[in-house]
Amino acid sequence: MFVLGIDPGLTRCGFGLIEGSLEGVESFRAHRAGVIETDPLMAVEKRLSQLLVELRALLEDTTPDAVVVERVFYQRNAKTAIPVAQASGVAVALAGAREVPVRQFTAQQVKLAVTGYGAASKAQVQGMVTRICGLSHVPEPPDAADALALAITYFMIERTERRYPSVRVS
Repeated sequence: MFVLGIDPGLTRCGFGLIEGSLEGVESFRAHRAGVIETDPLMAVEKRLSQLLVELRALLEDTTPDAVVVERVFYQRNAKTAIPVAQASGVAVALAGAREVPVRQFTAQQVKLAVTGYGAASKAQVQGMVTRICGLSHVPEPPDAADALALAITYFMIERTERRYPSVRVS
């Protein structure tokens, strides 16, 4: 099974494709990770359009079985939250249009699933992603590592929900 994690952002949108299984041995293989970047000097509609085109191509190229997008849970700065929410909406809509199941998790849920500690640092999450996927180095840039962590979270949470059907993580 292939899961595409998307760490939404208007300037830098991270993506990471993980192969794993919902049954049996817990092993993960990172197939692809990177970022889609837009020019902050461009108009917002042009940047969102570029993101739409590049995410559509990514979905067509990777054909994931599921997509995970980081949920905007809390932002102190509305100037940051709004573009992240817009980028998130593009990713969710594209996956929905392709009829690919979408899950959304907060940063805290990702930290808990990947490291076992909901207040883990970015460096701790990146280190665990590297270890879990058997990579020789930490994925760069950090947005790519965050996207891989989102995809890993999908497997962790789906496995738990399948073992305990009465438990559903929102």
